[in-house]
Amino acid sequence: MRVVIAEDSVLLREGLVRLLEEADHTVVATVGDGPSLVEAVLAHKPDVSVVDVRMPPTHTDEGLRAAIEVRRQLPGAPVLVLSQYVEESYATDLVADRVGAVGYLLKDRVVDVDEFLDGLARVAAGGTVLDSDVVSQLLVARRDPLSTLTPREREVLALMAEGRTNTAICQRLVVSEGAVEKHIGNIFAKLGLAQSESDHRRVMAVLTYLRP
Repeated sequence: MRVVIAEDSVLLREGLVRLLEEADHTVVATVGDGPSLVEAVLAHKPDVSVVDVRMPPTHTDEGLRAAIEVRRQLPGAPVLVLSQYVEESYATDLVADRVGAVGYLLKDRVVDVDEFLDGLARVAAGGTVLDSDVVSQLLVARRDPLSTLTPREREVLALMAEGRTNTAICQRLVVSEGAVEKHIGNIFAKLGLAQSESDHRRVMAVLTYLRP
């Protein structure tokens, strides 16, 4: 198979290249950000792309957004997403077109080389591959949109609900402002709050937190 890899970690990216080449696949491009993924897929039209959820600049959901954009511009383009945890809203968006040829695996599955390569082959063949943990968390998330938040992210959201600024949250939790911004970005991503001109994501996140 001809494969495009989108992963900003050089170590993991090179590991994936070696793994795929040892399995007699050809890596036609490696990229480290979302826009480059879209360009590479449109240029090379690979049999499948392997995409990390988190990529620059914010390391939240750029990979998933890029994967969705790839399939918008090239419907049915096979994409296998790797993630440290489940991004419920975008995982749902990824499979929403019902075209197939998509996969969503947690990164620790790559350790099982046979399972990873089998999933990759099934996605390339037009199948849908979802990690068992992904399925279970998606089902939970449908019942409780806050269930995917980490304890720290819940703390940050609770302080946001109190009307505290980022600076005040930094002081309360004794963390850097960059760390708070990263947590807030994760909260927006996990609650499916895409950036828009009409809705204030901070307000929408708080409303979700306060909703009974």
